[in-house]
Amino acid sequence: MSTLAFRGGEMSHRGRVEVICGSMFSGKTEELIRRVKRAHIAHQKVEIFKPAIDTRYSDDDVVSHEGVAIQSRPVENAESILLMGSNSDVVGIDEAQFFDYNLVDVCNKLADKGVRVIVAGLDIDYTGKPFGPMPNLCAIADEVLKVHAICVRCGSLAYISHRLMKGDEQVQLGAANEYEPLCRECYRKAIILGK
Repeated sequence: MSTLAFRGGEMSHRGRVEVICGSMFSGKTEELIRRVKRAHIAHQKVEIFKPAIDTRYSDDDVVSHEGVAIQSRPVENAESILLMGSNSDVVGIDEAQFFDYNLVDVCNKLADKGVRVIVAGLDIDYTGKPFGPMPNLCAIADEVLKVHAICVRCGSLAYISHRLMKGDEQVQLGAANEYEPLCRECYRKAIILGK
């Protein structure tokens, strides 16, 4: 959907916030990249941001678990996105759960300026608790798309990213050998029953 609209014969920009959420391995980053590439095709000015702490696959690029990549700007905080993205038609933000809660205000300010903001991130952490600013972003979004991975144990739709490595910190970067997507039932068995 384009951010451009015709009003009285003139073209104007309509800002909006689009959120793509779900568990790990559900295709959030690939959907973000798909939308951003379409904006490029439409000759829109696009800026893509990711948290500087996310260096799993690349220091600079946004990269999906499947290896699909697009150039981005790593930033330390949400306010940097507002400063660097204000003159864009489209701003993409990956791994939004790792940003500070100011990200909600930043997204609203960008949208109010006519920028289309596309945000991707985990909505819940490995324990099933809401993760960072994502629940608030879902609340203020014009559009929310919840995508699902497939449970690696039973083939149902996954609900959560089950952590396989030790540690109880909420933020712990990982990949396929450190997390697995599980449905509610398989997650319950893994945590409560130890299976």
